[in-house]
Amino acid sequence: MIFTELVLENFGAYANRNVINLRPEDEDVTRPIILLGGMNGGGKTTLMDAIRLALYGQRAKCSTRGNLGYSGFLMQSVNGKVEPGDLTKIELSFEHIVNDQWKEFKIIRVWDKYNHNGKDSLSIKVDNDYDNALAKTWDEYVENILPLGISNLFLFDGEQVKELAELDTPPQPVVEAISTLLGLELAEKLVIDLDVLVSRKRKSLADKQQLQTIEEIETRLKQLEERKVSLLEELGVLQQQLTKAQKKQKSTYNKFRTEGGKIAKERSELEAEISEISKIVEQHRHELIILAGKSLPLQLILPLLEQSKLQANQELKKEQLQQAKDIIDDRDRKLLSHIINLQLEPDHLDKIKFFIEQENQNINNIIQSQGSSYLAIDREQLNQFAHTLDHKLPLQQQQTQDIITNLKQLEVEIDSLEKQIATAASPEAYQKLNHALNTAQKQLDKCQRDYDRGQYQYTQLDREIEQTKKELKNYSEQNIDSSNDQHLINSAAKVQQTLNLFRDKLTLKKLNKLEVEVTECFRYLLHKSNLVHKVVIERNSFRLSLYDPDGQLLPKQRLSAGEKQLLAIAFLWGLARVSGRNLPIAIDTPLGRLDSSHRYNLVERYFPTASHQVILLSTDTEIGEKEVTMLRKQDAISQEYLLKYNTDSRQTTVNKGYFW
Repeated sequence: MIFTELVLENFGAYANRNVINLRPEDEDVTRPIILLGGMNGGGKTTLMDAIRLALYGQRAKCSTRGNLGYSGFLMQSVNGKVEPGDLTKIELSFEHIVNDQWKEFKIIRVWDKYNHNGKDSLSIKVDNDYDNALAKTWDEYVENILPLGISNLFLFDGEQVKELAELDTPPQPVVEAISTLLGLELAEKLVIDLDVLVSRKRKSLADKQQLQTIEEIETRLKQLEERKVSLLEELGVLQQQLTKAQKKQKSTYNKFRTEGGKIAKERSELEAEISEISKIVEQHRHELIILAGKSLPLQLILPLLEQSKLQANQELKKEQLQQAKDIIDDRDRKLLSHIINLQLEPDHLDKIKFFIEQENQNINNIIQSQGSSYLAIDREQLNQFAHTLDHKLPLQQQQTQDIITNLKQLEVEIDSLEKQIATAASPEAYQKLNHALNTAQKQLDKCQRDYDRGQYQYTQLDREIEQTKKELKNYSEQNIDSSNDQHLINSAAKVQQTLNLFRDKLTLKKLNKLEVEVTECFRYLLHKSNLVHKVVIERNSFRLSLYDPDGQLLPKQRLSAGEKQLLAIAFLWGLARVSGRNLPIAIDTPLGRLDSSHRYNLVERYFPTASHQVILLSTDTEIGEKEVTMLRKQDAISQEYLLKYNTDSRQTTVNKGYFW
């Protein structure tokens, strides 16, 4: 399937007739990307809604429809400047293979704002010829081309990807779309069809009373199933309300925090913390006073003390030399007396006397060189003095330095806490911020309770439906016996078992293939290719689990917001590849919260290869000059348009070219 042309006439912000060529080719060269640029509010989402509306009519899930009925939505979509008698029209042309031949289809939906029947007129052209029969059965026919259930997997926007990225388990509509896309619903439909066939056969065999009982059970079952459909729709609304409440609570909390509400709420704790730190500061200052009363002040005269220590050592040494000299003098006298008694030669005796006199003179010189003595300190006093100078004083100095360092750190902490308190909101502003936060939180809690209650009711209803089916089956089996049709009924049960087994194996096979595709796509898009080794998809809920190269579970919370968005895109991409459906992809606001590296990978690797036709609707900040230059160098763009919105006339015009 290939979209070839979209015509918007008086639709939304598009006045008059606007023709957009969507063919993914330029000068006979295939280029998959059709790039449409526009600022926020400039008509990009309206264009996407137009494609959905053309394909599905009143079944279309358009972004601006909300809870409006179809007629109200059509009237709302008419351009505000339309004149009486002018028509609103959407034309969507596409090519599709029918019986091994390309056919050109054109869907034409027309309505008049002043025609209050609330309906549009649908026409279908096939190869330029009107096909009235096809127009009457178009809803059934389009399901064979692009089923509504899977359309959001091919026509999606950035917000949808963000929502899918944040959820641990895909929402129920996405799960159903995935089942349809993978072909898993066929076996389930056959099981249901067999139930219908068996029910009809049992009715034909039952007597009047039995038939009445069966009909009562079937009526109850039908009511329950209708209630289930209604409840599923209610759950969708509750999910939207819950998401809206979560966003509101988050924005309110951010405002509460940035405008000082959080600090104001914690003021008493911060002031108590300042008080505790101040006590520690006073304690440290008291310790400094105690240290100042010990040896610490001696640090002020440390050079003088060093000189005193040197002087004391010199005096002790001089005293020791003096004592030694007295002993030597006494020994010299005894030695000379003994030498004289030996009656040595006079010449030898004179030499000995001269030697002794010279030695004594050297000792006297050394004693004189020690300088004068004025400290009169003994050895014990010197040891105490040296211990104080070499040990006590450095220890007390280090203790003082540590205390001063701690004091500086504590003063920085006090200053930081006081600055935080200074940014606190005033009591009046705090009351407003706190009231808004409490209101948002209460609304979130209410929405969460309503959603949980709806989920519980849905689960209970589902169980009740299963019990009713079982009751119908058991009743019929116990009360109906026929030799003709019983074989068919019994065989149907066996066929259903076989179908269930087939469905399980098909699911396993498809999911295994999907896991491989999603893993490959995700690793291809990531700039950290070694972050994830394998993506595993849970069988029933389609929940994704990630595993690292070591086989360890990688929590999804470890991924950044951009990586989660890439995972969601990889999931959609893998689904498209596994489905085997050759369908176009249209993406509104595609880049979301991606950082530069992830954005580069998406632009370079995903957009040019996502499908044979990729329609991108982007602002100038998402696909900017750098990104569009990259796509042009890859020869990936076939058509470029700029949706220019005039704020004065509130109209959008479609021009050739992009922002750059």
